[in-house]
Amino acid sequence: MQKTFVVTGATSGIGLAAVEQLAGMGAFVMGVGRSKERCEAAEELVRTEHPGAQVQYLLADLSLQGQVRDLARQVKEVLKRRNLAELDGLINDAGIFSWKRRVTADSFDLLWAVNHLAPFLLTHELLPLLQAAEAARIVTVSSGSHYNTHLRWNDLQMIHSYNGFLMYKQTKLCNVYFTAELRRRLGNESRVKVFAADPGLVHTDIGLKGSRGLVNWFWGWWSKRGITPQESAKGVVFLAIEPSIMDAPEIYWKHGKPLKPNPEALKLDMGKKLWEISEEMCNIENHQSLKGT
Repeated sequence: MQKTFVVTGATSGIGLAAVEQLAGMGAFVMGVGRSKERCEAAEELVRTEHPGAQVQYLLADLSLQGQVRDLARQVKEVLKRRNLAELDGLINDAGIFSWKRRVTADSFDLLWAVNHLAPFLLTHELLPLLQAAEAARIVTVSSGSHYNTHLRWNDLQMIHSYNGFLMYKQTKLCNVYFTAELRRRLGNESRVKVFAADPGLVHTDIGLKGSRGLVNWFWGWWSKRGITPQESAKGVVFLAIEPSIMDAPEIYWKHGKPLKPNPEALKLDMGKKLWEISEEMCNIENHQSLKGT
């Protein structure tokens, strides 16, 4: 039976490579991007690389919660047209960096909105489709930068003292918090398994977006030491499809191998606290969400 996936951040880098790899395996993949032109170019590229590929790109600006919810509706409509009622995997890859503070139309810090709230809300919206599958995966792409940091609970969006690099580290730590807490709430018997992926140092242009000058120079120099997006995506896709890890207890993986995450992310009381704050920020009523214990 053909597997069905949603991949965000799918017009370049790791996300595009993941779409290519999944489509090349015969899956039906819905890629997500915020530029119509880039979505069309990415879809054409995948079809050129894999003639006959089952792929469709959907438009959404993940910094805006209304568009995240609309994206979930688009996914449901696409599946309905294909006579499908389940989703086999969600890869939350979309991420952004900005050295200077930028605020979304929803009044959230841009990094906080895209890197943390968007995967939190999209997962919530698509969870019923994932739970309907025989065995589904949720993979959220974090980063090794989540180590050696902690959440500033009294200023999560760093409104009072902004530092783009520290803000990015915080959001990547949130990805692991979210993964650990979601797995706990789903329970061991759930048919939906949840993982956080460390992509390693990857030669992409994420650090060049929203920055300039010395920051651009440093990122360009540093990222050239990294692996290709295609190589990094193999570890992400592994978490989305590998049967042998369905019951693996580890939540944080790098290139197909489990690693211990930042111990901060495994603190149950902190995971629950972040979950409840995120629910409030996403206007998710308590009865609509997974209950904590």
